[in-house]
Amino acid sequence: MVKSYRKNVGIVVFNKDGKVLLCARSDQKDECWQFPQGGIEQDEDYQVAALRELYEETGIKSVELVDRIQEPVRYDFPINFKLPFRGQEQYWFLFYFRGDDTEINFEINPQEIEFKDYKWDDISEAPKLIVQFKKKVYNKVVDCFEPRIFDFLRGKTNGI
Repeated sequence: MVKSYRKNVGIVVFNKDGKVLLCARSDQKDECWQFPQGGIEQDEDYQVAALRELYEETGIKSVELVDRIQEPVRYDFPINFKLPFRGQEQYWFLFYFRGDDTEINFEINPQEIEFKDYKWDDISEAPKLIVQFKKKVYNKVVDCFEPRIFDFLRGKTNGI
């Protein structure tokens, strides 16, 4: 039986300083940093899913859509992962954060606390901090979104 890919959204949030939100997973002993991400419900619009997942995982609502990667990006889970899916097919979104750090709350959904900490960092640092099997995806996300962050902050665009 051939396993399928789970549909998923990936979310990059950046602030007025051009730094992106990286979150430390709560299910890892060591610091394992990543962007917020999550599953898409049946018949759910991808952007709606991204906003929902962002809120459920971080408490963040004060965002403005800046860009998205139009085609999905896939990664495979390591062979030793005993999951019903081969990997994830992700639809990536870039949002500008209009709020402040007091909005960040990892306990919105106490039954499923995904993250234990966060930091704001340069987007170029993200691929260095992510688990190996997601590096190729993170490199693509950086290539697509890094110039959009700086264009947005320079006032060249007001989102899509």
